[in-house]
Amino acid sequence: MSKKRTVMIGTAAAVLAASVAMAAPATKKAAQGAVAKAQGILFPNWSKPTQGTFDAPMGELGVKPAADQPWSVTTVTSSIEGKPLKGKPMTVVGEIIDYSCYLQVGKRGDKHRDCGQKCARNGQPVGLLTKNGTIYLLIDEEHDPRRDGLTAFRQSAVDHMAHVMTVHGTFSEVEGQRALYVQGSMQ
Repeated sequence: MSKKRTVMIGTAAAVLAASVAMAAPATKKAAQGAVAKAQGILFPNWSKPTQGTFDAPMGELGVKPAADQPWSVTTVTSSIEGKPLKGKPMTVVGEIIDYSCYLQVGKRGDKHRDCGQKCARNGQPVGLLTKNGTIYLLIDEEHDPRRDGLTAFRQSAVDHMAHVMTVHGTFSEVEGQRALYVQGSMQ
């Protein structure tokens, strides 16, 4: 290979390496921009809840779990070695939301009530959106009855979609994923 060709290939390689190095931060920045970094409620003025406010909730869902026994017997007996993950009894006020649409397009409130109800009826996850924008995944707590379709929590969530409610349950968090397991909906 000639010396001139070797210099050209070396120069081209250096230019390519520099271009990749310069593009990497821009690509990383663009990818980070695709993730919502909002704090508080997304699009807070787009649509208000159908009923209730954060200061005067429409009603209550669930029963308060006992402080010394945050999980139901069926959850404890179905857990690995009889030891469910740590749970903490908690009462939270928030708007019942269609978790999937809220995280995907920011929709909630009265304008989204019908869509949210359809999504929840068809198995999409249900959430609770607090005044400060914290989101909890809402799940019926009783493990075996939930698995076997013997709870009415999903129907309660459908009925109260876009309502601000006081929700009692057992809080669990794994890797930043917050869930509030709601007791008291067995049929």
